[in-house]
Amino acid sequence: SPDYMRQINVFLFFVVAGNALVIMAFIVDKTLRNQSNYFFLNLAISDFLVGAFCIPVYIPYNLTGRWMLGKGLCKVWLVMDYLLCSASVFNIVLISYDRFLSVTRAVKYRAQRNITRQAVLKMVAVWVLAFLLYGPAIIFWEAIVGQSIVPAHECYAEFYFTWYFLLSASTFEFFTPFVSVAFFNLSIYLNIHQRNKNGNASAEEDVAPRRKSKKHKDGVGWSVFFVKTRKVTSSEPAAISAVIEDDDILSPSSSECPDTSQIFVQREKFSPHRKNSRLFQPTASCMAPGRRTPGSRLSRDKKIAKSLAIIVCIFGICWAPYTLLMIIRAACGGECVANYWYEITFWLLWLNSAINPFLYPLCHSSFRRAFSKILCPKRQSVQPQMEAQSC
Repeated sequence: SPDYMRQINVFLFFVVAGNALVIMAFIVDKTLRNQSNYFFLNLAISDFLVGAFCIPVYIPYNLTGRWMLGKGLCKVWLVMDYLLCSASVFNIVLISYDRFLSVTRAVKYRAQRNITRQAVLKMVAVWVLAFLLYGPAIIFWEAIVGQSIVPAHECYAEFYFTWYFLLSASTFEFFTPFVSVAFFNLSIYLNIHQRNKNGNASAEEDVAPRRKSKKHKDGVGWSVFFVKTRKVTSSEPAAISAVIEDDDILSPSSSECPDTSQIFVQREKFSPHRKNSRLFQPTASCMAPGRRTPGSRLSRDKKIAKSLAIIVCIFGICWAPYTLLMIIRAACGGECVANYWYEITFWLLWLNSAINPFLYPLCHSSFRRAFSKILCPKRQSVQPQMEAQSC
């Protein structure tokens, strides 16, 4: 029907356009090329190909109920579909793992060498593992078994009704990734929550040194070194002596203000003309975590928990119905599950490829600035790269 086709076209537009925008942003804005963003690029490539190849090839088959492109193209389509969907899942796990390391192992994470090379190797590993999961089975199952169970006018994998294979593959494709993503994101939240509590406990200890720093002797003063625990924006005064990248780094939740949870005061000799240098002081609206009110910290923790829970829940909602239904359907020989339920879960699986660009890259200010540069080149100017702020 026209309404059905209109819905399909809108869905295709979001899958293709959303992921194409991420890929273009990575090409146009060189400041995006860090390790974490390489993984976003890998995710966008897999999801883009789902919308550019897998879904368009499936639409005629879905509308007519007959596969009219031949057995060879059927296998190509199956390999690509299973490959791209599996790669999308593995990329989500890789992104969550990278965030986990960047928050819980920040010093070691930032001290890595050959970061680009490591990122590329991880990206290649994702594609290799995704292919090995289903690719050989799709290509060689018929030759190993000795016959095909797929009618000439249909297109599905030869292991479609082999429940034990589907259960084994699903363990690697969904169950293990889902538990991993949930674990990584829960660990991130607990780590951030613990740091907020520690920052509150140490706030009073920082007050005395800060007050002492206002006292100057002739030719001698105190320089303040801020340890950056979130992002530093261009609105901060340029008079900051130094900003030291430390263990506390950007979390996957947004931080609306620059946070300075720890302040170290170091005695230093100044020349006379530097005596009156301005020092950065957080405003009431941009206080360090330790100086925030309990209400603001609670609100921020809730926001972090909500954003991380959304990531886990959307992944589970999009993948769990399809995975469980395929195993049940295979176990009962396709007799216990109506075909329309299978169709619904199939589209739900692809829906994840449309959501991912909004759930991951679009939640980062660095990507949003790049998108503005692409979509509104005359009206938008991309500021120098700042550390990515995530939702």
